[in-house]
Formats: sequence, structure tokens, C-alpha cells
Amino acid sequence: MASSTHEHHLHHLPTPYGTTTAPPPTPSTQPNSLLSTSGSEAADSLSRLLHRIPPTLSLSFPGRRQSPPLTTTSPPLISLSDPKPTLHSNLLSAAKQHGYFQLTNHSISSQLATSAESESSSIFNLPHDEKQRYFPKNWPLGFDNDDDDDDDNVNGKSLCLDSSCSVESNSTELGLTSLREFTCQMEKLGLQVIEELACAVGFENPVGEDRTRFCSLMWISETEGGLSNKPLSSSPLYPFVIGLSFQIRCRKYSMLADSGWVSVSPQVDSVLVTLGDIAQVWSNGKVKKVRGRAIPTSADIAEGKSNSNSHSVSMTLLVTLPLESTVTPLLPKSAPPVDDGENNSESPMFNPFSFEDYAWRVYHERLLLKDPLVRYRL
Repeated sequence: MASSTHEHHLHHLPTPYGTTTAPPPTPSTQPNSLLSTSGSEAADSLSRLLHRIPPTLSLSFPGRRQSPPLTTTSPPLISLSDPKPTLHSNLLSAAKQHGYFQLTNHSISSQLATSAESESSSIFNLPHDEKQRYFPKNWPLGFDNDDDDDDDNVNGKSLCLDSSCSVESNSTELGLTSLREFTCQMEKLGLQVIEELACAVGFENPVGEDRTRFCSLMWISETEGGLSNKPLSSSPLYPFVIGLSFQIRCRKYSMLADSGWVSVSPQVDSVLVTLGDIAQVWSNGKVKKVRGRAIPTSADIAEGKSNSNSHSVSMTLLVTLPLESTVTPLLPKSAPPVDDGENNSESPMFNPFSFEDYAWRVYHERLLLKDPLVRYRL
């Protein structure tokens, strides 16, 4: 099996491309399982239906005013070269108000990102049978198989790779050297951001550089004409601490934040950082989150046009947890109360929960109307 030279493994996943998959959570392991009602089931069904609607599609109803189109804004700018007090102040503000920001003065080179994108594109150009041979499905790794009934319809499909970008083949035909290095560098940057976030918010970083406490997943989605063919609804969702997307070119993104759908356009060569559901629980609800990955909605916006014949990919590195983890608020060990109108209570806002059960539910149910964290709130 071809793999990167560094000898570390994902502890949250079964043996890459093995036959085991995580079992679905049983009702007995879910909090408040006895409180589910037909109303809740109906909301779940409606959520799955609306999940198939792209964020750019408006629903019109007789007698009701349509919502205005989203205004595209620039995400808050965070520079890693700022002095620590300034960095932490800006990071805390962006995390509490938005749950996303763009990172500058980082260590990722645009040349490496471009090479990684080229290698990723070559994967999507493979015949369907070779895709399945090189990257067999082993949740959450491999290609998303929602459209398996149409072998030729590969546009918009997504591929999840482990941090070493492992390939199930001894063949050297599929060279992914740049993609592996890019994934490694993005992971290092992600760990740095988590450390700075923990310092800014005020909780002890549970990850550090201990590989048994975290794992990284590189999620690659094909886009056509600068547009993702899969909205958030039909794209697989997976819980994460933070997500990172390097900006090779000028693009607009749609994201589902706590405040609703937002449209952002980060600077070229910046890294779009989104805080996930795990970061929100760790912070005891102090930071906002983004549900799912940022979805490209247009490209070449600097020129005011998009090439409908162009093909590209979006690459998002998710720093997440091993399946055996328990997710729980990380309350500060000792911190004097501050009367600033915010929630500074030492009391936890969430019940601890199994990451494996939560990840399985988020990935397979893909609920849009319901925040999956609601059931764990106290």
C-alpha cells in the first residue's frame, strides 16, 4: 500500500480500507432518546428534504416577501505575525461573533497548494472503477457514494482521505506527493490555530501534538465552472474542531453559520478557517460554529465572471477527533468571573457525548433544520 513516509496512523479509524465500519448509534446510547416524538421525526424528515436544496435557491410563497440575496463579505482578518495579545484579541472576537475568519502570514505556500490541487484533480479524472479500487469506501474515507447509480456522474462528488493520503494500491502511477505534503502542512497550521484559540478563549488545549488525541481528514470536492455541484445538503457532513481551506484563487463561499447562511470571499493566498461543533462544545458555547464545510459558489469573481467550462477542486483539511473520544466542555480550571454580559458561568452547557455516535448521526442523517448539538445542551 502506498503511503507517506511518516509513520503515524489514524487512531479514530479502522485499518484503512478494511471491512469494518462504525455501527449506527443505538437509542440506549443517545441522551433523551425516550423524548423523541413524532414532531421531532417530522422535523428530521423535512430537514432531509430541504437538505437537497442549494443555499442559492430561493423558495417563494404566495403573499410572502422573498428574502434578499446574501451579501458577500470579507471574513475577519487574522494575522499570525501579530503580537500574541493582538492575535488572541482578534481571534477571540472573530470566534465569538462569527465562527470563521481568514488567516494570513502563515507558512503554506501557494505553489504547494496549486500542485496539490492539480494532483487532486487527476483523481477525479480517473475511471470510476479505478476510483473505487484506489479509494474504496470505508467510512468516512473514500468517495461519497450518493450517486453510485450513475457511474459517469462524478462531478460534484467528494473524496475523504486520511492525513497520509493513503492509496489502496501498490501502483506508483498515482503520484500524490504534493497533496501529502500539503495535507501535512495544513495539519500543522491547524494545530497551531487550535493552540492559539485555546489561549484566546481560555481553555486548556486537549490536543497538543499527541497524535492519539486528534486526527486529520482531507476532504476534496470537485467543482465545475467554479461552482460546487453538491450543496451542503447532499455533501457529507463530519464533526470537526476546525476546518482550513487555502485560497488559491478568488472565490465566494456559502457557509451555514449559527447566524444562518452567509456568503464570504477570502483573500487570495489566505486560509479560510471555520470553527466546528467540537470547538463550540470545548469552549462551552462561547464561540460560534460553522456546520459542514464551506461550499464554493463562484470563482474568478475579481474579473466578474466564471468560466463555465473550467473544472477545479476544493480542498478542506478537517482537524477532528478519534472515534473513541468523548466530547465535553473544557471549563477553565481557575478563572475569576468577568461581568461583561457574556456567558462566563463555570457550569457546563453541554452533556458529554460519544464522538463516534455523534459523527455517525451527523454524517448519515445530514440534518439541516436541526442543530445536532441541541440534544446535548443542558
